[in-house]
Amino acid sequence: MQDLSPELFWLSATTLFTALLWIPYIVALISQWGLGPALMDTEHEFRLESAWARRAQRAHANAVENLIIFAVLILTLEMVGANTATTAITAAVFFWLRVAHYFVYVGRAPVIRTVLFFAGFICQMILGLTLFGFI
Repeated sequence: MQDLSPELFWLSATTLFTALLWIPYIVALISQWGLGPALMDTEHEFRLESAWARRAQRAHANAVENLIIFAVLILTLEMVGANTATTAITAAVFFWLRVAHYFVYVGRAPVIRTVLFFAGFICQMILGLTLFGFI
């Protein structure tokens, strides 16, 4: 097995974390409607009654949207060999910001959520600017 670069490690960690985020709100849906009806809800007609579960669903969607941008930047950095100590640290910071963002989003702290989101955006910009040789 080859060693992963720090950037690929943190991309993989971010991807795995994002892959788990459907579980809480699906468990809430099953506990609310029962396993059978929840599995048969192909049109997504059953609404999550719990506010935290609805926030968890939105936080998951937000994580997926940001993962796409992060993944493209990291994979492009890897392909062109533009990895630096800054990109390694930025990738790690991005992961922890996304973890915090999820829990703050579900916990309903809108101002902190926005700050965490913006900090993640800054991480994406650092990666992109590094890729284009500005950093």
